[in-house]
Amino acid sequence: MLARLMRAEAEGDGRLGMLMVGNVGVNRVIADCLDFRGIRSIRQMVFQSPGGFEAVQKGYFYQRAREVDIGLARQVLRGWRYHPATNALWFFKPPEGQPCPPQWFGQWNVGRYKSHCFFAPTPSDCPRVYS
Repeated sequence: MLARLMRAEAEGDGRLGMLMVGNVGVNRVIADCLDFRGIRSIRQMVFQSPGGFEAVQKGYFYQRAREVDIGLARQVLRGWRYHPATNALWFFKPPEGQPCPPQWFGQWNVGRYKSHCFFAPTPSDCPRVYS
């Protein structure tokens, strides 16, 4: 399921972009803070409502994961983290040619990779994401 989410959300940003989306997903499971209290599994994270992922509303998400996607998901589950998604809990794709805003729903921008902007909580708001 994580592999399918990573592909559906960020295939256009290549393998590294997919890995970063995976980081955000895993961070949401371990965070237990802000919008993600009580999220304890990949399934809960993927289908969280409100606050989940747009990809689950599209047929592409429901296609079988490829071996390469599964391998990338395993990397993320083993704890590999990639900047700027290292501690991020949110990401979004701004309109073409637009910069990342400094904040998004009160969370600070920590960087951009290709088409996605990443946003992380402060360590005091979500200490588990930083451990």
